[in-house]
Amino acid sequence: MTGITVLSVPVFSTLCNEGFRLRREVFIVEQDVPADMEFDADDLTAFHYVAIVSGEVCGTLRVIHAEDCVKIGRVVVSLPWRGKGAASAMMRQAMDDHKDVRDNRFYLTAQSDKTAMYERFGFKAYGDEFFEVGIPHYAMRNY
Repeated sequence: MTGITVLSVPVFSTLCNEGFRLRREVFIVEQDVPADMEFDADDLTAFHYVAIVSGEVCGTLRVIHAEDCVKIGRVVVSLPWRGKGAASAMMRQAMDDHKDVRDNRFYLTAQSDKTAMYERFGFKAYGDEFFEVGIPHYAMRNY
């Protein structure tokens, strides 16, 4: 889908807060993730991205500069916009913006039914499937 704008936004800015609202909507309400497990101290120092379509924040993710790689996490897209390219647009932008930080080494944990999208960006699952907040996941990296 065209018409997706991806922006890096400061923590607690209006757009970032819309991303946080969307995370609550998807993770806490829709997927039943405990509220105290969804937000953490990393949100204060992470780089936050939002996807905007027709003036509406329809996706968000965060980027953390870990010791040996760049960690992408908290990737969500609102229900009406899923499968229309918002997550891919955010991934492209975040990976492009941070590719020089840890020698283009990225890591994430993906819900097991979402691994195909990350594989398009060069990620490969490794290790056994595990449960995080009651949801099956795989660890994935592009190196």
